[in-house]
Amino acid sequence: MTNGRLLWVDDEVEYLSVHVLFLQKKGYEVTTCTNGTDALDLCAEQNFDLILLDENMPGLSGLETLQRIKDIQPDVPVVMVTKNEAEDLMDQAIGSKIADYLLKPVNPMQILLTLKKNIHSRAIQQEAVQSNYRQAFNRISMQISDTSTPSEWKELYRQLVFWELELAQADEAMTEMLHMQKAEANQTFAKYVIRNYERWLNNPDERPVLSTDVFKHFIFPRLNQGRKVFLLVIDNLRYDQWRMLSRELAPYFDAEEDLYFSILPTATQYARNAIFSGMMPLQIKKTYPDLWTEESEEESKNLHEEELLRRQFERFRRRETFTYQKFNDSATPDHFRGHLHRVKNLPLNVMVINFIDILSHARTESKMVRELAGNEAAYRSITLSWFQHSAIKSLFEQLAEMDVDVAITTDHGSLRVDKPIRVLGDRNVNTNLRYKLGKALNYNPKEVFEMAHPERFGLPSPNVSTRYIYALGSDFFAYPNNYNYYVQYYRDTFQHGGISMEEIIVPFIFLKPKRL
Repeated sequence: MTNGRLLWVDDEVEYLSVHVLFLQKKGYEVTTCTNGTDALDLCAEQNFDLILLDENMPGLSGLETLQRIKDIQPDVPVVMVTKNEAEDLMDQAIGSKIADYLLKPVNPMQILLTLKKNIHSRAIQQEAVQSNYRQAFNRISMQISDTSTPSEWKELYRQLVFWELELAQADEAMTEMLHMQKAEANQTFAKYVIRNYERWLNNPDERPVLSTDVFKHFIFPRLNQGRKVFLLVIDNLRYDQWRMLSRELAPYFDAEEDLYFSILPTATQYARNAIFSGMMPLQIKKTYPDLWTEESEEESKNLHEEELLRRQFERFRRRETFTYQKFNDSATPDHFRGHLHRVKNLPLNVMVINFIDILSHARTESKMVRELAGNEAAYRSITLSWFQHSAIKSLFEQLAEMDVDVAITTDHGSLRVDKPIRVLGDRNVNTNLRYKLGKALNYNPKEVFEMAHPERFGLPSPNVSTRYIYALGSDFFAYPNNYNYYVQYYRDTFQHGGISMEEIIVPFIFLKPKRL
């Protein structure tokens, strides 16, 4: 089996026999010719994995040949080989999308390096990544067993996400190895949260940053420094999705990255209202009963975020002016961008962006979207594609030209579920697949995290006997009625509300424009 088919175009090709022999011994099939016209004929007859092209030839020049080759084989990498070191020639060659640029005289190892870089780099990189993960596997397994603090859990989760992104193109055996390790980590993390969650709520000075602490911990200190802050709350944004978006923002911003812990349930009604109010849900209901909506009510559960934020500012005796916008479609951010000059000097501008949550639900309900986002990598890819082509990215580009701090966060993440857990309840039980609340729930207590006394966990009780239960790991709740259909429909969908690293450990990012 050949390592690759090469075409070498040079009017002095007879002097390159040593190089050609070297490449043939390395397993390459090498075709040579002395001019651009013959090169074009050869490209029309057969496909090549890489073309080495002399710039200075009689007849068609190297650049002219390059442009015509791209018409025939647009994806073939072309390496320009020349004696000419003129900068304008390099610019023209790069503008014509050459893969590499070599100056004569070239030696065989230079050529071999450019072949590895342009033909074999992906395979070499993947092999190196897989080898490195094999070496890291035991170390991470030990960390899973030994991790005992919020900061250690955040660091472990960062490592697992790093390897998930690195191994996105790895073979099935390697990705399954990582999947099993993440599952083990999530089992241990669930036990950790169950042991510590109530204590965190009662000891604000001895806990990780929770949803209720977001403004106090992240935003208010910036405002105290006189900084202008644009806060974008992207609903349902996981840390791995942020890592994909960060690559798009890197040319414009320097990022200061942190993670915080969402409260339970890891659902918009609870976590996002906690962010904007600075209160646990039970406190909101008791203090501002007109701003809390029960699960059983038809009304949207997040209609009062702006007012909750205003009241949080009042409680902390803060006098800063802020704006609040909710983006549910592409037209709204475009409209906001047009009025950016009117609000850019305000202390705080808050934007809630619902696209990723909408995508998550669409993936559940639409067969086509489910096929497009068939796995974790594809789900991240769709998120990235949305961002690249959305008005939100254009908004970031405008903000990069301003002397402001741009903050990105979310209310909770989501998890791909695959294991059904039977639960039975009356018709008033909520529909979420990762947490349930009700007065007549029937379930196996060994399979869930149970809150029999919700008030101890800062949660309201619609009835005296209400209890909350949470799915762990990649479990999801399924009703016995029409069980097989229900399980088939919801398995491998992205859900939130329960206990996992993906749902609870979520990003908070400050971006500083690079150009200022």
